[in-house]
Amino acid sequence: QVQLVESGGGSVQSGGSLRLSCAASGYTTSSRCMGWFRQAPGKEREGVADIDNNGSTSYADSVKGRFTISQDNAKNTLYLQMNSLKPEDTAMYYCASRYCWSRSYFRFGQGTQVTVSS
Repeated sequence: QVQLVESGGGSVQSGGSLRLSCAASGYTTSSRCMGWFRQAPGKEREGVADIDNNGSTSYADSVKGRFTISQDNAKNTLYLQMNSLKPEDTAMYYCASRYCWSRSYFRFGQGTQVTVSS
């Protein structure tokens, strides 16, 4: 069964750091392109970061220089290192996968909550 399970969320103060993890099962992360999304209350879901199967990364302007996406294919796990967190980063964070020939993500995890207090 194909599944994505996020972990690592929590509550931190502004300026703090968190590392999110996403464990994939049912397929290998090396065979997919992966990404992180977030959704704050009352807002639409937005893409945060993406990594393709060549290791190339891209980020939303709002997180550039603060967040780093990476993956460990041996562990079939995707990561999001978040530094210099701001209250506006507060959201539910989801990992997701897509076929690398498409820009459309089709599988999402259940999410992990990140709360940043000022």
